[in-house]
Order: sequence, then C-alpha cells, then structure tokens
Amino acid sequence: MKKRFLCLALVFAMAATQAVPVAAASRKQTVEAEKSETQSKLSQAEDKVNDLESEKNSLMGQINSTQQELVSIMAQINMLKDEITDKEADIKETQEDLKEAEADRDEQYESMKKRIQYLYENGGTDSWAQILLESNSIADMLSKIENNGKMYDYDRDALEQLREVVQQVQDLEDQLMTEKAELEDSKKEQEDKQDTLETKMSQLKASAADYDKQIATVKAQAQEYKNLIEQQNAELQQIQKEEEAAAKAEEARQRAAEAAAQTNTSSGTTTGTTGGSSSSNSSAGTSSDTSSNVSYNSATGEAVVAYARQFIGNPYVYGGNSLTNGIDCSGFTQQIFAHFGYSLPRTSDAQAFSGVGVSWENHRAGDIIVYSGHVAILTGDGGIIHASNSAPYPQGGIKYTANALYRSYIAIRRIVQ
Repeated sequence: MKKRFLCLALVFAMAATQAVPVAAASRKQTVEAEKSETQSKLSQAEDKVNDLESEKNSLMGQINSTQQELVSIMAQINMLKDEITDKEADIKETQEDLKEAEADRDEQYESMKKRIQYLYENGGTDSWAQILLESNSIADMLSKIENNGKMYDYDRDALEQLREVVQQVQDLEDQLMTEKAELEDSKKEQEDKQDTLETKMSQLKASAADYDKQIATVKAQAQEYKNLIEQQNAELQQIQKEEEAAAKAEEARQRAAEAAAQTNTSSGTTTGTTGGSSSSNSSAGTSSDTSSNVSYNSATGEAVVAYARQFIGNPYVYGGNSLTNGIDCSGFTQQIFAHFGYSLPRTSDAQAFSGVGVSWENHRAGDIIVYSGHVAILTGDGGIIHASNSAPYPQGGIKYTANALYRSYIAIRRIVQ
C-alpha cells in the first residue's frame, strides 16, 4: 500500500513538471514569430532609409547642377550688363560726333548761303563789268571768273562731304542702337532663365528638406523596432532559462521515477522535448547603366546657311521651337542642324561645347558662333543668321546681321566637318 501511494505521487509530479515546458515552448514560438515580424519591419525600414537617402543624394546632385547653371547665368548677365554699358558709351560718343558733324554741315551751309547771297545781290552785268574793269588783262579776268567757279565747286563739294559724314554717323548710331537692343534682349532672356532656375532651386531645396523629415521619421521607427527586438531577445533568454530549469526538473523527475520503478518493479514513462524555429530575411538590389551616343551626318556648311536663309523674317519667340511660327536663338540653330541629321543641345551654353572649336580666322560658312546668352550661324561673309529679339522684323526675329563681331564672342564651333 505504501509503495502504491508513492507511485501515485510520482505520477502527479510528472504531470506538474510537464506543464511548465509545454507553456514555455508555446510562449517561445509566439515570441520568435513576433521577433521575426519585427526584424522584417526593421529590414523594410532600413531599406526605406537607404531609398530615401539615395533619392535625396540624387536631388542634391540636381541642386548642385542647378546651382552651377545659375552661377553661369548670373555671370553671363553681368557680362551682358558690361557690354550694354560699353555700347551705351559708344552710342553717347557717336551722338556727340553726330552733333559736331551736323554743326559743321550747318556752318558750311550758312557760309555757302552768304556767298551765294553776296553774288546774287552784286551779280548781273555790273558784277561782270566790275571784274572786267578791275582786271589788268584778259588772263587776269579769266582767272577771276575761274576762281568764282572754283568757289562754287568747293562749296558744293564740301557741303556734300559733310552730308555724307552726317549720314555715316547717323547710320552708325542706328547700328549701335540695334546692337544695344539685341544685347538687352539677350540680358532679358538670361534674367528669365535666372528666375526659372531660382524657382526650381527653391522647389528642390523644399523637396530636400521634406526628404530629411521622412528619413528622420523612418530612422525613428527603425530604432523602435531595434528596441523591441532587444526586448524580445531578453524574453527569449528568460524562456531559455525557464526551459533549462524545466529540463533539470525533468531530469530529476526521471531519476526519481527510475528509482521508484526499481523499487516497485514497474516501468516508467518518458517525455519528449520541444524545439523552436527561426527565420531570416535577405534582400538584393539591381543596378543599371545607360549611355547615349550622338552621331553626326555629312553635309556642307553652305547648305546649312542656304537652308537657314529660308526662314529669315519669321518671328522670335523665347522658348519656341517652330522655324515658322516662332523660335529663339538656340532653338533656331538646333532645328537648322537637325534638318541635316546633327543633334545639338537645346541651350546656347551647351552648344558652346558641341562640334570642334575653330578660330575666327579659320571659320567658314555653317559654323556656329556663341556669345554670352546667344548663338548664331556664321554665313562665311563676316555675317550671321540668327533668331534675335522679339521686335518686328527687320529689327527682330530670324534675320541676317552683317557684322558677326558686333559683340564679343565666347566660342566658334564647327558642327559640319
């Protein structure tokens, strides 16, 4: 009877010790599943941070590029301001020359009028009679008559020369005024580009600031996931300790059961153990690289000029791309060369690096000449065809200008080899 009670006590003890490992195993599986989910969220958060930082770096590259372009535009505006100032000084000097030439012309005209008036008032037969009476000889008389004729010729020639000088100075003033207008239009175009770039810069900086906020938020979430994983690891360690304690209790129970079995000549029971599971996450990325090649077709510079001449008289439109309805300077050169299969960038700044650089002495028809904020096609005769300011033709629009060096240039590039 005493042995039977001992066996029953052992059975109850076995049941009690088995309850602890089963509960611990269930809790361990739950925590491990939660940890796996947290690790997945942490991995996603870290990937999100990497993506945001990559996008921000790309945005910072755009900001740097825009900043460089903005600095270049501002430098060109300053250059144009200096050129306009120089042109205004030339105009002022020309206007002073014009006043002086007009004064000389008027003075010569007044002198001529007085001489003509004198001859008219003292003319007629009396004048000839006076010449006859005052002459010592026929040769002397003919000499005086010849001198009067020479005086007429001198006055007429001098007045005509002064008129030509006045006209030349007036033409120079008109030319300088036209060139100043073109410079002012180029300056306005660059200032519009500056406004556009400054707006773009503000938007990019606002986007960069938004990326900083997003990155900070996601990093904070990632840190929370890390803290949670630390808590889950601590709980798993505690469960591990409980399992080890339960295993030791199970080992002691088995020894007691074996001892009881030997005592009562009966068989004992054994129990199994539980295991856990683990999980892992991995990620991979891909990258790509693209490149572009520009090919140049064959043509002649004369053909380029001949084609460009067809559009003289058509209007100028800033940012336009139509050779007939409106286009700006860089759009004009781009469209003309595109007709022959040549690919040029859209802005005059970028076109300054197209093709091959040549000197003014070696330039030929079909080369492009790049000024500060402007570009044109050289015609080979010292002139250019270009889309100028927005004034009505011939002041503005697509037109021919005889003097390609009416302002300083940055580069001459040969597109047609």
